[in-house]
Amino acid sequence: VIDHPKYQESKRIAIFLSMPDEVQTEEIIKDIFKQGKECFIPRYKPHSNHMDMLKLSSAEDISSLALTSWNILQPSDDDSAREEALAGGGLDLIFMPGLGFDKKGNRLGRGKGYYDTYLERCMKHPRGKPYTIALAFREQICESVPVTENDVPIDEILYEDC
Repeated sequence: VIDHPKYQESKRIAIFLSMPDEVQTEEIIKDIFKQGKECFIPRYKPHSNHMDMLKLSSAEDISSLALTSWNILQPSDDDSAREEALAGGGLDLIFMPGLGFDKKGNRLGRGKGYYDTYLERCMKHPRGKPYTIALAFREQICESVPVTENDVPIDEILYEDC
């Protein structure tokens, strides 16, 4: 991941905080800060499909985050001090999680549409849609995954030995 040309040229990167069953992102997050890039993480709004990408100040900042009922670390709802990526300079790159992927760039998420809705908002930002890379295990690559007209295809899927 850290040798990927899109990662190397990106300055503002959004990345998920991995759950135990996902590709682990901790080392990538540490590298984002080591290279002087800006790091944004998701904050999901429960009972909706709204998500914001909020800025982390450091890799250690993760330990200050609240654990949601979904067992995900994220900034608390009353945390208004963090920059939201689209309120500022937008994003260059988004690393995306998922349950399944196909080689056409379709992604099966957890069903709420958070990332698809966020990417639609990105398209309205002056900077436009960021490059999207899904981080996957080989076992998550399928012949096809179900999609709807609201699903936004991802640009690239990275998995071991891809």
